[in-house]
Amino acid sequence: MAKWTPKHEAPEPLEGPVVATIIGGTILWFVLFLVQVPFYGWFDDRDLTWWVWTCLAGAGLGLIGIWYVRKRDAALKRHAAAQAAKPAGTPETHPGA
Repeated sequence: MAKWTPKHEAPEPLEGPVVATIIGGTILWFVLFLVQVPFYGWFDDRDLTWWVWTCLAGAGLGLIGIWYVRKRDAALKRHAAAQAAKPAGTPETHPGA
């Protein structure tokens, strides 16, 4: 079997409103949890309570994600500000290095 080698460079990662996206997803998971709670008995009768708890887990993990992407966004902004303040010709360092 031949080793696979890329034929072209990988595209740059897409950067967008990451914090807003994670917040929106977290809110969606929590709303889905709240909508399902009144029907918990129906889910329990059919052994589908994992649907309810999956939504709560999604909201909880979303809170961790919000914390993470806010820290990441702040680190990227600090790095960009440090790079802008450096004189030309200074070697570049990566955030967190």
